[in-house]
Amino acid sequence: MTTHADKPRLDAAALHALTQDGEGPRLLDVRTPGEFRTAHIPGSYNVPLDTLREHRAELLHHLDEDVVLICRSGARAAQAEQALAEAGLPNLRVLDGGVMAWETAGGPLTRGPERWDLERQVRLVAGTLVLVSGVAGLFLPGLHLIGTAVGAGLAVAALTNTCAMGMLLSKLPYNRGPRTDIDTVVAALRGTS
Repeated sequence: MTTHADKPRLDAAALHALTQDGEGPRLLDVRTPGEFRTAHIPGSYNVPLDTLREHRAELLHHLDEDVVLICRSGARAAQAEQALAEAGLPNLRVLDGGVMAWETAGGPLTRGPERWDLERQVRLVAGTLVLVSGVAGLFLPGLHLIGTAVGAGLAVAALTNTCAMGMLLSKLPYNRGPRTDIDTVVAALRGTS
């Protein structure tokens, strides 16, 4: 069995070449429905990471061909790759650099209403918490420790390539968009939606 580091990656140019004839691999975008609606690679299916993790055994029955996992930058797609590989799905690849790399390489995107991506929301919330707790700490001793905790959380997020604040923010109605449940995902994968 290959290790996670040995799994093949796909850059944006290679994926673009594979999708030119319309017969390329199955593209699963694991971002939130809100992020997906903002911009996604044409022909991709939205299977949010939480839904994928929870229903990976059921998804295996509908993913028998090559699968490319996509997110904003590649981190969530790598988590989805691990979850599906553990469930026994072969032929998984991750789009290196995600939608950001695809767009930079000039790949087409289907666009919807603009909204802030999760990374930008995390920076806003973390920065605001640090700023407010730092200023308020001048008047209420000890309150500045909130900023310290946020800084520690960001350091852990960088070291583990996960983000608890991002996961929490992804649950907000703003980021959820239209509900993407397993029945909707399966119907789309079957081509019956």
